[in-house]
Amino acid sequence: MELSGWGRSSRARVEACRPERQADLAGALNPAAPNGLIAHGAGRSYGDAALNHNGRVALTARLDRILSFDPASGETVCEPGVTFRDLLAAFLPRGFMPPASPGTAFATIGGAVAADVHGKNHDRHGSFGDHVLWLDLMVADGTTRRLSPTSESDLFAATIGGMGLTGIVRAACFRMLPSAAPTVRVKERRIAGLDAFLAAFAEVRETATFSVGWIDALARGAEFGRGILETAEFEPAIPPPPAGRAKRVPVDFPGFILNPLTVRLFNRAYYARVPAAGRERFARFETFLYPLDALYDWNRIYGRAGFYQFQCVLPDAEAPAGLRALLEEIGRAGNASFLAVLKTLGSAGRGHLSFPMRGFTLALDIPRRSGTDDLMARLERIVRDRGGRIYLAKDATLSPEGFRAMYPKLPRFLETLGRVDPAAVFASDLARRLAIRPAGSQ
Repeated sequence: MELSGWGRSSRARVEACRPERQADLAGALNPAAPNGLIAHGAGRSYGDAALNHNGRVALTARLDRILSFDPASGETVCEPGVTFRDLLAAFLPRGFMPPASPGTAFATIGGAVAADVHGKNHDRHGSFGDHVLWLDLMVADGTTRRLSPTSESDLFAATIGGMGLTGIVRAACFRMLPSAAPTVRVKERRIAGLDAFLAAFAEVRETATFSVGWIDALARGAEFGRGILETAEFEPAIPPPPAGRAKRVPVDFPGFILNPLTVRLFNRAYYARVPAAGRERFARFETFLYPLDALYDWNRIYGRAGFYQFQCVLPDAEAPAGLRALLEEIGRAGNASFLAVLKTLGSAGRGHLSFPMRGFTLALDIPRRSGTDDLMARLERIVRDRGGRIYLAKDATLSPEGFRAMYPKLPRFLETLGRVDPAAVFASDLARRLAIRPAGSQ
């Protein structure tokens, strides 16, 4: 079958198996198979992390049982195909929430471990891997090992954020966090420019439970770096608003729909929707966390050619100059979409390849067209020169040289990988592109 990343710019022809139960997982292993094996969950990584051209993939979506839950501690054990949507449906009514959540509820827990996902509460609660207590991991020889921060700790650190290359997670134990209510009070305010945005984030990252900014990546002149800052807190006194009905993008949009003119017009209208004095509103918790989930198949907006998502983090000290350089480069290219997000991150993650560091993270979609690959290379260079890194779960274009410069714990990851899987039984298109695995027959 053919699989693609969520950005639809990366595609692979694969031999796929779909285990219906845990006992079927070992059947996916074949050390003699060309190009190895990688787990593929909900297909929400944007690039080639869960693709394996001319190789095997294990579709883990059917391994979706919640195995146990302790209401006293919040400890939860589940299979890798459980989604954040499943967790919220089961536990939000009981006063618990996932400790960290990516931008879609359709992502799986197996993917959350592999990418060490972060959310809008990273300054407060860190990334998903910070809350994992243990993992059951099927490794290359077919055995299952239980990993934790104190037992096989180096393999544990290689698996958190390791993009599925150490093996397949059979079960994960992590601690859910208390959630005070299914409703949040959201405060929105306009931010006039980039310097004001950074100052506003410096203030709210110390006080707000959740924070996120939309930034106009194409604004120029006096409006450069303008946007909208949102913060949210639980509001127990207010019942949740009714759930909206999700809509679907039924067809691929023509490529010419997204152009600098239409994006600038949208951005101007989106900025103006918040009054100059700001506003407050009440929202369902899941609506605040996952606004794009209200539009199924939204990736079709970018047409058949797809798009790249660029997400980087820059350390605090480099963020003012680095973000300015990135936005200037994107503005000159005129090749950005309306989906541009700015957040703050707190402490570094546990994994050897964990993305977070304390700083500012910028994420935006870039339609794939002539000249886009050159733009991505220029953005990579800016991030590398400023001591930042690019998020592997979103990436489809990072160079091996940039990868090695951005992830200083890579040697430890490679040493562990060589020890646990010397024959490269687990591999992916991302691993070959970044020279983690041999080129093979891709």
